[in-house]
Amino acid sequence: MATTADPHFRNARILNGMAVSAPPILKTLKTKDMIAKTILQQIGGKRFTAMTGSRDFIDMGNGLRMSLARNKTSANRLDIIYDEGADLYNMRFYRRTFSKKTFECKTKDIAVHEGIYFDMLEEMFTMVTGLYTRF
Repeated sequence: MATTADPHFRNARILNGMAVSAPPILKTLKTKDMIAKTILQQIGGKRFTAMTGSRDFIDMGNGLRMSLARNKTSANRLDIIYDEGADLYNMRFYRRTFSKKTFECKTKDIAVHEGIYFDMLEEMFTMVTGLYTRF
């Protein structure tokens, strides 16, 4: 048991006194990193991935991008962007195609929805794609 005369106890007390929280820039980096994880949790997490066949999840800093499986609208990509000021989400369903002959990448918007609350993300996804996210 450490006593106040123990030098290790004194060093630990000094270190605890000098301990400071992470600088603000690191806090914002952690927050930005958590946005994509939070969005994935809000739309269902692993259950969502298994039921919809979505893959290639990309952290965009303020949102989440994913590739979609075949669905009724032919959209093959989805961007979910978090609007921090309004605490709402924007969803953009689009089709991206690549021509191997001309090496052109074309993007066609299928559906764009703005101002969506977090509890409406799954419902909006099902409405646009026809893919269910839960039983």
